[in-house]
Amino acid sequence: MRSSNPVFSREGSFTREPGYAGFGTTAQAGGPYGNPYAGGPYAQQPGQAPLSDEQLYEMYNGPSAGSLATGRMTLDDVVARTAMTLLTLVAAGAVAWFALPFENFGVAIGASLVAMVVGLIVSFKRSVSPPLILLYAALEGFALGAVTHAFNTMWPGIAIQAVLGTAAVFAAMLVAYKSGKIRVTPKYTRIGIAIAMGFVLLMLINVIAMAFGADLGLRSGPLGIVVGLIGIGLGAFFLSLDFAAIEEAIAQGAPQKEAWRAAFGLTLSLVWIYVEMLRLIAILRGDD
Repeated sequence: MRSSNPVFSREGSFTREPGYAGFGTTAQAGGPYGNPYAGGPYAQQPGQAPLSDEQLYEMYNGPSAGSLATGRMTLDDVVARTAMTLLTLVAAGAVAWFALPFENFGVAIGASLVAMVVGLIVSFKRSVSPPLILLYAALEGFALGAVTHAFNTMWPGIAIQAVLGTAAVFAAMLVAYKSGKIRVTPKYTRIGIAIAMGFVLLMLINVIAMAFGADLGLRSGPLGIVVGLIGIGLGAFFLSLDFAAIEEAIAQGAPQKEAWRAAFGLTLSLVWIYVEMLRLIAILRGDD
């Protein structure tokens, strides 16, 4: 199944490379399936005596080949790259929190705009670029750190509330997906993408209206609460697409470097949920 996640749907994403893992056009050592022991200490050379029982036992009871040996993406690779990306984001956010006055949004807005451009480049770039992904995380983290500092000054404790809320949504979606309660089907994907496009269009109209001094009430009051809940729901939907794309990529034997693409997709979804969570909590707390 081809993913509808824009990060994972680029041509060449999560696919085997030519000659990769024994699926290329040329035969590998040890036969057409690329025997991992060919050329190793247990390879049987022409004219050599058969392997002894001890050698066979050691060969079949040895540790299985990891991603470094196979070149394939594993779940551990995705976890490690996602952790690196999120740590970069948090570190940059901490710098902004402590280095910028909470009322200074100029630098934060600039960092956010550059992060958006870098994110688009990463999304539409066919080959994976870890430096660009980490650059996006740093810029986005810097912008979020400044915004979070301002929100936390007005509503003390909102930062940790938003973090815990985001973590709760992630954990709930992971459990729901792994238990089979949420299945990423083509119909599910089409409906979710349609709602997401409508939501983004509505938010764009709201921003334009605010620029001209009009307030549509989409980020305040009861309507703002409904919009915030929809936004968080869409973030959870994006996570389900991420989980499905990662699971499919691992099953198909995607190259190890694609773990960076998976990490980028997860980071985008988590940032979306965090921002919507921050806005929702601010509305609920009102003038506390």
